[in-house]
Amino acid sequence: MLRLAELAAKKRRRVVGLMSGTSADGIDAVLVDLWGCGASTRYEILAFNTTPLPGDLRREVFALFAEEASLDALCRVNFALGEAFATAALAAVEQAKLNPESIDLIGSHGQTVRHLPASGATLQIGEPAVIAARTGAVTIADFRTADMAVGGEGAPLVPQVDHLLFGHRREGRLLLNIGGIANITALPANADTSAIRAFDLGPGNMLIDAAVAHCTGGREHFDQGGQRAARGRVDEALLAELMGHRFLQREPPKSTGREEFGEPFLAQVLGRGTWSDDDLIATLTAFTVQAMAAGISRFCPGEFAKLWVGGGGVHNPRIMAGLRHALPDLAVQSLAELGVDPDAREALAFAVLANETLMGRAGNVPAATRAQHPVVLGKIALPGPVVGD
Repeated sequence: MLRLAELAAKKRRRVVGLMSGTSADGIDAVLVDLWGCGASTRYEILAFNTTPLPGDLRREVFALFAEEASLDALCRVNFALGEAFATAALAAVEQAKLNPESIDLIGSHGQTVRHLPASGATLQIGEPAVIAARTGAVTIADFRTADMAVGGEGAPLVPQVDHLLFGHRREGRLLLNIGGIANITALPANADTSAIRAFDLGPGNMLIDAAVAHCTGGREHFDQGGQRAARGRVDEALLAELMGHRFLQREPPKSTGREEFGEPFLAQVLGRGTWSDDDLIATLTAFTVQAMAAGISRFCPGEFAKLWVGGGGVHNPRIMAGLRHALPDLAVQSLAELGVDPDAREALAFAVLANETLMGRAGNVPAATRAQHPVVLGKIALPGPVVGD
């Protein structure tokens, strides 16, 4: 359509990237100016913020994670999240002291409520038509499904952006994201996409957050500064048992989610014994660290000297110290050292992926997702009124 052609012809596009992860604690919104596409992509971050989900909406989202979730609730929450994503996008625009009319494009990952790669199915909600209508910007969303349609797992999708933004001619780089789930991108020096290795490692903050909520009766939702884990003692027998989990043994490509490491998994752990609150959180923190370290050591061979970390886990000193201890041959550093806010990485990724889609370029990495071939990702929602060609 004419509007899309006009956007694609612009030398500089102003894009909002939106992301709500498996922890479902808030919506990350990054506002960027983008130039070019593909290997010529350049960007400048103008604003970044995280908009917490209202308590009632967050409870409704978590209710959808249950097997008995209702279709009526799914429909309602899909539209309610669309409103919330639009609000987060407009907040980023306001933070930059810009007008909504200046926004060319929005890329929204949405909120995952089911990820079933073994069944070839996934579902992200947060209605893009609502986002487009409220913001007035072309909105691209539902990025995972096109990859799944050609045999992929629909995740991880960040590797293509990592390759475009952080690949280096002379230096191999490991990029770790610790959100609800932890995932890794291995970029050998001067690599093309066929050499990229990327996959989910296992739980990131998800189990720790769930344990804190359980231990505090829902009053707290994460281990602030890793303080609870620091006070506790690790149960080595339980840790060894958890490290035998089948997902950790699987060869990549692989992806996972709340279905494997969410509240049902925590319930299984709680059924195996009795621990003090701090000991439980310390043990789950150790499991999170060891699962990440084991996956990196086993499945990321190559000449890598540095591990760059983004996502909420970068703010947990126990996790960062644990990684440095478990991976002594790697310099473990925050992604901030590369000039990127570590909390903004995934939202930035979906701004870039939306730009790639606008330009008709593939956004998946088949080596990472198991897809049969590269595909253009996402579905496009246009704000009205429609102007004819």
